[in-house]
Amino acid sequence: MRPAKLLAAASLLALAGCASHPTTAYDPYEPYNRAMFTVNDKADQWVIKPVAQGYQAVVPSPIRTGVSNFFDNLKDVYSFAFNVLRAEPEKAANDFMRVAMNTGFGLFGLIDIADQAGLKNNKTSLGDVMSAWGWKNSSYFVLPFFGPSTVRDSTGLATSLAGPGPEKLVYHNTNEAIAFYSVYGVNTRAKLLGADNLLDTAAVDRYSYTRDLYMQYRAKQLGQPDPTQPVDNFNLDDLVSGGDSSAPAAERKAAPAEASAPAAAIAASAAQ
Repeated sequence: MRPAKLLAAASLLALAGCASHPTTAYDPYEPYNRAMFTVNDKADQWVIKPVAQGYQAVVPSPIRTGVSNFFDNLKDVYSFAFNVLRAEPEKAANDFMRVAMNTGFGLFGLIDIADQAGLKNNKTSLGDVMSAWGWKNSSYFVLPFFGPSTVRDSTGLATSLAGPGPEKLVYHNTNEAIAFYSVYGVNTRAKLLGADNLLDTAAVDRYSYTRDLYMQYRAKQLGQPDPTQPVDNFNLDDLVSGGDSSAPAAERKAAPAEASAPAAAIAASAAQ
């Protein structure tokens, strides 16, 4: 089954059965979310994190950077389309130039020429588009493997994965798709290894702390009011930039909205 179908099925099942008696207004599916958070956390602890640590130890830094740049270039294709939908012509033109420059002169995105040339990194997701179109507030929702999200952003991710995105030019069957997303997931998780200690040190309840950090981060990205209560004087930028220093500078400054937790290591969020 394709990732988009799995995501849609999981989302429908969760929404159908877990919306009773919410204890937090922006987390009406908390029973399901906590259970899925635990599943993701165990998968990360026993499988994803060890693989990412091995990847970081074995693969040289320049190669890891090239892999990050390649996936980042694919995200710029989506960002171009989504900024068109948001009626942001300047950002869309910037994204188009990034893709053209990195694809044409950067070995299909392995080298980030655009960032060196000063072109802004405007990563935009379909969830951002939906927010701009009026879906301002959305409930917290933990996706299988993908990690923290919202109902709005999950819908955008599933739609993006189901569409004819540029990654479909890289893989042509299920096995190739699994390999493609596995490499993306391990590379993404490796960049987040440095964030683990920050979260473990700061959080008494890892679930609620991760939830509130994510909701605050998305609100900040979208320019919306913070839906949560303050959760200590924790620097969100530390969590975002706490990963592998070999990642491209622009990527460290603009983390993908739909892959912002360690559990996202197996995610197929290259669509964002």
